[in-house]
Amino acid sequence: MSIEKNESFRDRIATVDESGKRKWIFAQKPKGKWYAARTYISWFFFILFFSLPFIYVHGRPLFLFDVTEAHFIIFGKVFWPQDFFIFGLAMITFIVFIVLFTAAFGRLFCGWVCPQTIFMEMFFRKIEYFIEGNAAEQRLLAKAPWTGKKLFKKTTKHVVFYLFSFIIANTFLAYIIGVKALGKIITEPVHEHVGGLFSILIFSGIFYAVYAFFREQACTVVCPYGRLQGVLLDRNSMIVAYDYKRGEPRGKYTKKVTEDHGDCIDCMQCVKVCPTGIDIRNGTQMECVGCTACIDACDTIMERINKPLGLIRYASENGIENREPLKYTGRMKLYTVLLSILVILLGLLLFTRKDVDATIMRTPGMLYQQRGTDSVSNLYNIKVANKTISSIPLKLKLEGVSGQIQIIGEHNYITVKEEGQGAGTFFVVLPANIIHERKLPIKIGLYNGNERVDVISTNFLGPVAE
Repeated sequence: MSIEKNESFRDRIATVDESGKRKWIFAQKPKGKWYAARTYISWFFFILFFSLPFIYVHGRPLFLFDVTEAHFIIFGKVFWPQDFFIFGLAMITFIVFIVLFTAAFGRLFCGWVCPQTIFMEMFFRKIEYFIEGNAAEQRLLAKAPWTGKKLFKKTTKHVVFYLFSFIIANTFLAYIIGVKALGKIITEPVHEHVGGLFSILIFSGIFYAVYAFFREQACTVVCPYGRLQGVLLDRNSMIVAYDYKRGEPRGKYTKKVTEDHGDCIDCMQCVKVCPTGIDIRNGTQMECVGCTACIDACDTIMERINKPLGLIRYASENGIENREPLKYTGRMKLYTVLLSILVILLGLLLFTRKDVDATIMRTPGMLYQQRGTDSVSNLYNIKVANKTISSIPLKLKLEGVSGQIQIIGEHNYITVKEEGQGAGTFFVVLPANIIHERKLPIKIGLYNGNERVDVISTNFLGPVAE
């Protein structure tokens, strides 16, 4: 088996030669059932990516990730810094999801739904095929002297790459500042939105540099997920694998039936279509993104030479070694259940989150106030975040105890603007005869009309008779 003969391929990544110089990948265009399936998924992804910023629910975007204002909208629900614990839980869930998903299903995410892979392989690479031709033509063009034809093709490709990068950058920015704010940057005078214009140009430059020059290096050098793959996978993980038991030893194809070599005819088609330049026959490698291009290429060859398909296929290392088909093992089932529970819990937390979030605290440094001989008061501060699209006149009422609330100001309520924050100061006045301890627990209800939107617990400080 070739893996045992030569392990030098593990000394460096496939896109770097022995001297440390970048090796440019001219990937051959794949074709087959897996590539067709990925194409359909990429269309769905592009429709979602380019349409979601324009979808509004009740006057606000379906998704918005405004990190500059710490203002997030997910499925039409507004999240403020007060909801940080939800994002913390979401990050923990996401990390656990990655670990469990990768341990069971390998780099399925990378090959099928990662934005970097989809944009590079299913969008920009196809533009390159259209303008410069197939892999062989691209290689000849790169080596050819600079003629008018080469200059035209290279210029056209990079202009088109930048234009689409500009469109992607605008769409990406729409997720951060919203379509309306982006529209103002585009339509209003430049001097009024210099920062916004620079943001668009910077993002455009980044996307252009990644897809025109950096390309697969983003997966093999920068992406931490690819680096983690080596410690997250085990011998039962589902990966794109070469069946060395069936394929080795390799030999050239001949019509004569022989048992001198395996089914692999060393045609190198699996290497030619690989977007990261690896030889899948060398075993599991960090650079493999699980794109299935090598599966399609190998299946095409197997069909031509009348051999069974699946010399390269989705399998586990133990499955290959023991000549067993890929099974949905008990471990995979357990991980799937855990993943489903995590997603469901996070979803419930997101959709049951309160639309009004309030914090009530006694004014620091102040004791109680005597109100004549029969009443005692405490002064409180309240801060309210309104996560709805309507202004709320918030009324305060004591719950389960006699007494009254006196809001300082012209009105007996606190107005909180839509998707905004409000604050106020108020007294809680209680009869002296119900205060039997130094700190009396009380509850304050927050009402929008007759609807109670929240109940806040706090303490009332009072005198205790000796």
